[in-house]
Amino acid sequence: MKIGIIQQTCTADPEANKRKLAGNIRAAAAKGAELVVPQELHNSLYFCQTEDTDLCSLAEPIPGASTEFYGALARELGIVLVTSLFERRAAGLYHNTAVVMERDGSIAGIYRKMHIPDDPAYYEKFYFTPGDLGFRPIDTSVGRLGVQVCWDQWYPEGARLMALQGAELLIYPTAIGYESSDTPEEQERQREAWTTVQRGHAVANGLPLIAVNRTGHEPDPSGQTAGIRFWGSSFVCGPQGEFLYRAPIGEEAVEVVDVDMKRSENVRRWWPFLRDRRIDEFAPLTRRFID
Repeated sequence: MKIGIIQQTCTADPEANKRKLAGNIRAAAAKGAELVVPQELHNSLYFCQTEDTDLCSLAEPIPGASTEFYGALARELGIVLVTSLFERRAAGLYHNTAVVMERDGSIAGIYRKMHIPDDPAYYEKFYFTPGDLGFRPIDTSVGRLGVQVCWDQWYPEGARLMALQGAELLIYPTAIGYESSDTPEEQERQREAWTTVQRGHAVANGLPLIAVNRTGHEPDPSGQTAGIRFWGSSFVCGPQGEFLYRAPIGEEAVEVVDVDMKRSENVRRWWPFLRDRRIDEFAPLTRRFID
């Protein structure tokens, strides 16, 4: 399958961001992409650097204007499109939600981000309610997609649950970057850790994985920090963690990657991790901590 990934900068103008992304989606489709994945919260700046109730006005219902816009684009181009939206479910109730658009423009399914961070410059708990749909793959015309979002990518349990329900791809729209006060050495360790943990999910589950990050510098509106420099580095890897493509750190990228969807079958035969799991001993995993 040909998979398009789009790593781009964003501005404070959501409509301009949507037009720019639409152009990049068309470019990926023109290169033969059947499935296209952009970054997390691609309609706007990453607004979670501050806690501001006015920013909740960026949220929108699903279905809504954005699903109509991206659905029409998916139908025009004949692609499956993974979007990442700020969902307004009710006043004061919002989610960070991935919406998968089918080739005909319909909504194939949604995933609400389960793990919500609350760290300096990533104040997501102020905006997002944790997801309530569980870790469930989304069936599409190009396969069963195990879609999660950003902070979810650090947790092996979500990837495993997707795999156990027949996901054929693991997909993570992302917004992550450097904290300005960290040393260059620490920044590089963090970027490599982010890459390594996800390649581990691919290996442990015998599945290809797509991680698409944003890039560029976004200032902190409060002025309390130097803002976030998103590290890009979007990548696609195969079921043994092998890099099929890795985007640059500080540049925009539109790339189409050819992924052999049949390779997972053989890899799982060589390394039958699902066969050998000691599920009779895993009950303690449901506890917060084991004393």
